[in-house]
Amino acid sequence: MNFPALKNDRILRAARGEEVDRIPVWVMRQAGRYLPEFRELRSRYDFFTICRTPELACEVTLQPIQRYDLDASIIFSDILVIVQALGMIVEMQPSVGPVIPDPLKEPVDLDRLNQSIDVKQELGYVFEAITLTRHRLNGQVPLIGFSGAPWTLMCYMIEGGGSKTMSKAKKWLYKYPEESKRLLQILTDIIVKYLIEQVNAGAQMLQVFESNAEYLNSELFDRFSGPYLSSICSRVKNELKDNSVPMVVFAKGGHYAIKQLSTFDYDIIGLDWTIDPVEARKTVGNNITLQGNLDPCSLYGPPEQITNMVKNMVSKFTKHRYIANLGHGIYPDVDPEHLRAMIDAVHEC
Repeated sequence: MNFPALKNDRILRAARGEEVDRIPVWVMRQAGRYLPEFRELRSRYDFFTICRTPELACEVTLQPIQRYDLDASIIFSDILVIVQALGMIVEMQPSVGPVIPDPLKEPVDLDRLNQSIDVKQELGYVFEAITLTRHRLNGQVPLIGFSGAPWTLMCYMIEGGGSKTMSKAKKWLYKYPEESKRLLQILTDIIVKYLIEQVNAGAQMLQVFESNAEYLNSELFDRFSGPYLSSICSRVKNELKDNSVPMVVFAKGGHYAIKQLSTFDYDIIGLDWTIDPVEARKTVGNNITLQGNLDPCSLYGPPEQITNMVKNMVSKFTKHRYIANLGHGIYPDVDPEHLRAMIDAVHEC
């Protein structure tokens, strides 16, 4: 596709364990509601209209890159576009978040899913946005593609939105274990195709978000999350046969599974803010890159405090095989200048 030459490969070098001149940094949800320029665009367009319009998705993706000295961009989209491709309605409701009006209630509901989707046709707008953004970035920084993980997507499909307990989804794990595995496998197969096409479209790094790992324990993770996360990584890498595209797994609340995650062939493990970096490094060893893990709420503090917290964080991770990030997504009411303080502090370390 004749993409412009990459000028800053810092994050890719860190992913491979190579030396870097300074620690690379990007932020989960870095394109979004905390930016006034995004809120202005959002006032004119529906959320999923932005996702489905490559020109708009590209514009939003570039907003933080134009504002900050970041080392990566991440395509603006949503993990639930896969759920939409399966035939379920997803609405983004103000002050509520994503809502699925007609969630899965019983295993028979699996039959109404569009399981034989053509990923290129149903999700082509994501790939178009990636290709457009790669060109518009002009090689400034790499572009990250992503997907939600099977268990996380399953939670939304059954709960119908966010939940404090995920009890409806967990009910399936205990009451309908085989049907749960069927759904997880359906999602895995689509995610694999989706991530491969993102790379074909121009994504230079991939992240898999297991945002609901915190609702599982070790036993449930071993049965209903881990095998599918592992399968996604191995299948994508086998299909691409291209080791230049690093893969990140981020299991929020999955402190109990870090050792297992380190065996799945992901190049990078993302850590949430509850995990001690020193202990994480001891657990995974020296051949995997770690990413994270500043508490997103720390950005509410004054800039000088943010700077000190970043320096403390970096001292624990060290410069080798490390990508700085928050321990989850940035919150919508954070002062954008406080994010700048974080980014600048990382680059000063």
